[in-house]
Amino acid sequence: MFNITEPANSFEWVVFLADKYSNMFIQGTILTLYIAVIGTILGFIFGYVVGLIQDIKITKEDNIVKIMGMKLIKGIFRIYVEIFRGTPMIVQAMIVYYGLRQSGVELSSAAAGILVTVLNTGAYMAETVRAGINSVDTGQREGALAMGMSPLKTMFFIVLPQAFRNILPEMANTFLTNLKMTSVLNVIAVQELFMAAKTAGANYYKYYEAYLVIAVIYFVLCFVFGRLFLLIEKKMEGKKDYVLAVEYMEAQ
Repeated sequence: MFNITEPANSFEWVVFLADKYSNMFIQGTILTLYIAVIGTILGFIFGYVVGLIQDIKITKEDNIVKIMGMKLIKGIFRIYVEIFRGTPMIVQAMIVYYGLRQSGVELSSAAAGILVTVLNTGAYMAETVRAGINSVDTGQREGALAMGMSPLKTMFFIVLPQAFRNILPEMANTFLTNLKMTSVLNVIAVQELFMAAKTAGANYYKYYEAYLVIAVIYFVLCFVFGRLFLLIEKKMEGKKDYVLAVEYMEAQ
């Protein structure tokens, strides 16, 4: 396409590698997006569940079975959150992938990468969800309960929609982080963008130029998705130019 057969400088090498290994870079980009999107969505759902369970209040009126069961579940989730927030994702990937294989569970590198992303995302989103739920004014809950809504309906129809709006910026940041952090999954042979650059660079010993190619790709991806999330946030804020129902006020 660019008719460069004998690159003479770094710029020409970047163009040459991008052209020669375009299919590899495209496939790596697709797999990177796939892992980031699926991992973030499933991780967000899992984190939402963990956050909801952690927010459940235990009262003295509850029976002993519920108290002991909730304490056990909360304890397990607390340990899970601390472990995955306190260890690097690259180490998690190695332990999950090779640990499962030693246990007799044959999991592809891409599936293991998604699993690690889900678990890692869930650990961070659990705390974010819990903070988002607590950020909703308690008067909202009290008002819903006073109107006869059950605690479950209050949570799903009153609290969670507002909590979701509050944590959307953090969810966007988590997705962009996952988009970049997929690069560490090359340690378990996931054929994502970083692995594509590593392979292309090794063929000509031009690692610097190969990494420049994926740097541009990562930047474009993050820039586009970052602006998309900003647009979604603005849409969720609603209109700011509300018109008061003056005719109703005058009728009173």
